[in-house]
Formats: sequence, structure tokens, C-alpha cells
Amino acid sequence: MKAMEAESAFTFELPSDRNAGAPPERRGLRRDRVRLLVQNRADGTVNHSSFHRLADFLRPGDCLVLNESRTIPASLQARRFSGELFLGSLEVRLARRNGESAWDALLLRPDERKGMPSAAEASSGDMLRFSPSLHADVELCPSSPFVTLKFNREGNELMGEIYALGEPVRYEYSEKPWELDYYQTVYGTVPGSVEMPSAGRAFTWEMMFSLQQRHIRIAYVQLHTSLSYLYGSRLDPAHNAEYYAVSARAADTINEAKRDGGRIIAVGTTVVRCLESAAAGDGFVRPGSDCTRLYIDETVPLRVADGLISGLHEPEASHLHMLSAFVGISSLRYAYDEAIREHYLWHEFGDVHLIL
Repeated sequence: MKAMEAESAFTFELPSDRNAGAPPERRGLRRDRVRLLVQNRADGTVNHSSFHRLADFLRPGDCLVLNESRTIPASLQARRFSGELFLGSLEVRLARRNGESAWDALLLRPDERKGMPSAAEASSGDMLRFSPSLHADVELCPSSPFVTLKFNREGNELMGEIYALGEPVRYEYSEKPWELDYYQTVYGTVPGSVEMPSAGRAFTWEMMFSLQQRHIRIAYVQLHTSLSYLYGSRLDPAHNAEYYAVSARAADTINEAKRDGGRIIAVGTTVVRCLESAAAGDGFVRPGSDCTRLYIDETVPLRVADGLISGLHEPEASHLHMLSAFVGISSLRYAYDEAIREHYLWHEFGDVHLIL
């Protein structure tokens, strides 16, 4: 019965006009004027507001935890060779960094019938040429949808090449190829995410200063997002290892707020994954860095996060399982039905869901 309830909660019809295909700034709004769906964890009830009024729902002593990872232009065009033999062009979507000179990546080719990319063939030993100065050797990864690319550049030099050649990863609901700046939060400082940690996109510096004046603590952690989509469908969470880091300063801020009775509010599912991966048995956060494959759903007790700020997620997204850990499956479905009924907008340029 529980499995059937979960399946029905995470499968729903999203009208096409609910896709936010353009940033709010290009729709005539400030980024902090997107809508805010506020949901009570205790009883599942919802209220409607605007994101710039977030402070109305917070208390002095609460702690917002933000992901300071910055989006990189992770989609690159390449020409594939076997020896001197040219085998065709393809799109490379970087998924996660795998050392100073290596990245795990998806290799894609356009699929005219489906209107979206599909898997491109490759063999170990193939070479991908991105420009006269940048190329990479392909290594297949058994039991993984990714390949590993070993580049001829490393470190900052490689990142400079990626920035010179790449574009943001975009999906079919995007109205046009928006520039990389639209895929950034105002506070992102550490390049590494291949998709924007979008839950915090609506924050402005003005809002953040105002929150601090109201004695809302702010802590910054890092989790570099990997790809969430695989050939037009959601990526299996088992393949979704992501690097995270919690500084001693961030851990102190979060733990102090928790000891003082403040609520820890994660800004994005990436932050939840980071906090719960870094959690000690007593619910406090340990500083450090690691790679996490933690998968959170309604069966996993949350040890650190008391609340969540999130975007609205498409049907069957694994993120919905994480949201159900906060509010329960039936209450989550109620909130999403309400969001559809009230014409909220979805995806990284859309509206925001606050669970407290």
C-alpha cells in the first residue's frame, strides 16, 4: 500500500505552460519576486506568498544553509577520433570532476525523432578533440552511464579551457540558450556544479543583508551538483556521487544555531544531502569533505535539517522522495496539486517551495 501511495504521489501531470522557460528577469520580475509556496511540516497546510517576504516565515536564531558552489559551462562540443579516423561530432556533458585532469561525462548525439539527445557510442582509447589546444582520451566505466575523460590539461588551465569552450547544460523546456550568468546564484563562489543549485537563485544581496539584520544566521557549504538527467529521463541516484565540503566555520555556525534552538533550513536538496552526509550521530555537523552517494527518502530520519527551501520538481524526480522526508507523501502531493492549481512555475527559473 505504501509503495502505491508513493508512486501516485510522485507521478502527476504537469501542464506544459507551468515550465519556466525563461529567467524571471526576462519575464519582467526581479529574481526575488518569484512566488513562494509555504508549507507547514506539522499539518501539511499551505500559504501563498512572494520569495522576497521569506523573513516573515523565519525566526531570529534560525540558520539558512546555502550552497556556495558556482555553475560551470559543462556542455561542450567535440569531434571523436579513433586514431586518425574521424567518427563524428557529439555533445559532451561533464558530470563530475575525477581528479586534476579527468572528468566523468555523458557523451550525447542529437536525436531528431525524440527532440532530445541520446547516448553516443564510444570506445576506450577514442580521442575527443574540443579545440586545437584541448583534447581528451576516453575510458569506459563498467556498469555506469558515464565515461571518464582524461584531458591534456589540468587544474586551473583545464577549467580555463572549459570556460572558453563550454555552455551551460540546458534542457528542452528552456525557451532559448540563456547565458551562463542566468544559471548562477548571487552568492556562488566556488566553480564546480554542472547544473545550477537552483533553490537559492531567488536570493538577492539585499535580502540576505536584511535577513542577517533580523538575526537569521547564514552558513555556506559546498556540494558540486552532478547531472540529474540521463538521455531525457532522471538519472539513477546510485550513479549520482557528488563532492561536498563543510568548513569548520560553517559547522560552528550550524551547530551553534542548533544548540540555541534555532531551526536549520537547507536551501536546496543539495544542501540537505551535504548536511545529512556530514552529520554525526548526535545530529551535529562535522567539518570535512568527502564524496556522497546518500539517497534520502521518506524512510530516512533527518538528523540536521529542520526545514527546506526548494524549487518545484517534475514528475517522478528523485528530489520528491527527499521532500517527502520533510513533509510526508500525502502532504507533498497536496502542495503540488495546489501549486498546479495556482499556476506556479517549475524548474530552475521557476517558483519556490518552503517547508517549515
